[in-house]
Amino acid sequence: MKEILREIGMIARALDSISNIEFKEFDLTKGQYLYLVRICENPGIIQEQLVDMIKVDRSTATRALQKLVINDFIEKKEDPYNKKIKRLFPTEKGKKVYPFIKRENEHSDLVALKGFSEKEAEAAFDLLQRIRKNVEKDWESVKKGNKRDY
Repeated sequence: MKEILREIGMIARALDSISNIEFKEFDLTKGQYLYLVRICENPGIIQEQLVDMIKVDRSTATRALQKLVINDFIEKKEDPYNKKIKRLFPTEKGKKVYPFIKRENEHSDLVALKGFSEKEAEAAFDLLQRIRKNVEKDWESVKKGNKRDY
């Protein structure tokens, strides 16, 4: 069997490394841009939704979000109906950086899909979504404390 997940991992790590270097000038480090993009695209999102969207554990998200708050990229606001819920919003600084991050992401997509026909790009997207959905089932299960059967 082909080692597809190794390939996906190498791609993800290479792109993450590039992004961390390129976003350093904005004081965004170690994948913080992932959180900022999702918050800009979903203002008012709560941390638990963000955790599910990015596929990280709660403590990793908490640390990244704290740094984004400290560096004034995002702010937390109390939910008007439930004081226990903190909603996440981009600040003006976060909104200013967002277009650069989006351009970098679009460029990375173009580079990754260079030489692909529209049909091939669509097929790759569909296949990767299927892979993600398969993996999500295990992620949800393990996150709840279950063990996988090997």
